[in-house]
Amino acid sequence: MLRNSKVGDTMQYRVVVFGVKDTSENIVSFIQEHICPVDLVVTISPEVTKKNQVSGYKGLSGLTEKYGIPVHEADSYFLTDEKTQKFFTENEFDIGISMGWQRLIPKSVLDRFAYGIYGFHGNAGYLPFGRGRSPLNWSIILGDTRFNLNLFCYDEKADSPNVFATEMFSITPQDDIRTAQYKNMICSKNLIKKLLAAYKEGNISVRTDSKDFDSWYNKRTAADGKIDFHGRTREIYNLIRGVAAPFPGAFAYVGEEKVTVWEAQPFDEMIDFSAYAPGEVIDVFDGHPIVRTVDGSLLIKKYESAKELQAGDVLA
Repeated sequence: MLRNSKVGDTMQYRVVVFGVKDTSENIVSFIQEHICPVDLVVTISPEVTKKNQVSGYKGLSGLTEKYGIPVHEADSYFLTDEKTQKFFTENEFDIGISMGWQRLIPKSVLDRFAYGIYGFHGNAGYLPFGRGRSPLNWSIILGDTRFNLNLFCYDEKADSPNVFATEMFSITPQDDIRTAQYKNMICSKNLIKKLLAAYKEGNISVRTDSKDFDSWYNKRTAADGKIDFHGRTREIYNLIRGVAAPFPGAFAYVGEEKVTVWEAQPFDEMIDFSAYAPGEVIDVFDGHPIVRTVDGSLLIKKYESAKELQAGDVLA
C-alpha cells in the first residue's frame, strides 16, 4: 500500500483512523507498526471535549511527532464544522477505521471514502440487536457472559448490520470494563488485519442479511453509576465493574459524602447479616469495608472518599 499522495491541491489519504481515546491511539500504533502506514488521524480538539462527555479521552496530536501522521482536529464531534467539511470536500480518501468515536459520521463525510468507513459495535447477540450506546458497559452491567464484536460498514444510521466480520470473546465474572476493553482490543486488531487485507486486494465483502431484531442500549451518564444497596449483590457487582475506570465509577453517599467504589467483589451469602441494614458497613478488614446487600454482602476492595468508611456507616 502506498502513502497518501498529492494531485494538484488535492491530497489522497488511503488509510484514515477516526478516534478520540487511548484505545484509538493504540489502534493507530498497531496499524502503523504491523500492517501499513496510517495516512491520517481524525480527532476532536480539546475544546470540544468540554461540551461532550468522553470517558478515556486522549489527545492524538502527538502521533504527528511520533509517526509523522497528519492529525485533523475537528471543531465538532459530529464533523459538521466548516473547517472539517471543507477538508473532506477538498481531499480524497480510500478507507476509514473508527475506534472510540462515539458519534454518527455524516453522509457528507461517508461519501468521500471510496471503500467506506468501518467501525466496531458488539453485544451478546447479533446486529441489529443491541444497537446504541455503551454496549460493552451494558453487557457487563446486565450480566452477559459473551460479546460478539462486529466490524461493520457505516451508513447514516446507528450500528446498521452491514457486517464485514465478527469475533467473539467471553466476559468472565472477574472482568471489569477495563479488562473487557483489553479483550475487545485484541479482537479489534484481528478484525482490522482482515479488513486491510481485503482492502489491499480490492475485495471487501459486507453481509447485510441479518435475521435478528432491533433492540437498543440507552445512553449512560455518570449519574447512572449510583448504587442502590437494596439491589442484589450480583446486580451491584456488575454495575461497579461495568463503570470502573476509565469510566466515572459507581457511587453512593454516606450522609453528604460521596463514596466512589472502583473495585469490589461478592463476599458471602450464607452468614446471617439480618441485624444490619442494606448498605450498612458490617465490618472493615485491612481497610476493606464489608457492606450488607439484600441477598448477602459485598467486599469493597478500592474506593475513593473524603471519609474513611467505618463499621456502622450506611451507604445510601
